[in-house]
Amino acid sequence: MTAYQPTLKQLQYLTALHIHGHFGRAAETCFVTQSTLSAGLAELESLLGVRLVERNRRVVRFTPMGERVVAKAYAVLRETDELVGLTVGGDKPLAGPLRLGVIPTISPYLLPRISAHIRHGYPDLKLHLREDMSGPASEALSRGMLDVVLLALPWETPGLGVMPLFEDPFYLVFAPGDLPDPPPAVAPDSINSDHLLLLEDGHCLKDQALSACGRPELRADPAHRGTSLITLVQMVAGGMGQTLVPKLALDAGILAGTNLIARPVSGDASRTVALVWRQGSPREAEFRLLGDAILAGLALG
Repeated sequence: MTAYQPTLKQLQYLTALHIHGHFGRAAETCFVTQSTLSAGLAELESLLGVRLVERNRRVVRFTPMGERVVAKAYAVLRETDELVGLTVGGDKPLAGPLRLGVIPTISPYLLPRISAHIRHGYPDLKLHLREDMSGPASEALSRGMLDVVLLALPWETPGLGVMPLFEDPFYLVFAPGDLPDPPPAVAPDSINSDHLLLLEDGHCLKDQALSACGRPELRADPAHRGTSLITLVQMVAGGMGQTLVPKLALDAGILAGTNLIARPVSGDASRTVALVWRQGSPREAEFRLLGDAILAGLALG
């Protein structure tokens, strides 16, 4: 009977195609040729006796049954990862592979400060990093493609275990002369929406910053939105306006080489950097050790 059951490899091919919507890209992520992936999916359809995917030259569409099967495939692969997680590293904590997702407004400013400390404390840990925005990273976590994610709160975390790590206050960054006689701290209601530069849609930091400042109604001109914090800083340096930057990025030297000024936003405006994982994961104790290591590395760095 086992010979007639789908293989994990076939389920991996199916989920990869569902995620990427393209045979070539799906094959690349599975480290196989496109013909191998196509053959594997054809064998899966033959085994199940149903059409899972409609194929044409431009579009890949999953059939209604294909959507039901791929949902089960995600669950099977997730449970398989949890099973393997029970024995990863044996009795040794934080040993073996660990797939860590990090959002782009954290990764370049935090990881360089903590990586050496984590490598020294856990030399057998094999970190596989994936940088992505909060939505895709959370989706990858729920589907079992990541083990744990480093992101910023507030963010919807249903079904997730959460370890808050530290508060990351927001600062208003502006050019000299843009705010005459700038105060030690900037009141949120004094921020001029006409001169505010924000990240483009999809970055949770934009909404978090505005919400933390008590100004969720503020919006930037679409022509004045940046793809990254570095881009926003360069836009401010070019005289295009002001922006909100978390302290984590300031501490990492994002303003180096500019004459820009940063002032904290009053009223405890901040985001919370946290680790999240699937609730009930057998590796929760390891993830909490990772969180402790991040904090220790941050204190040293």
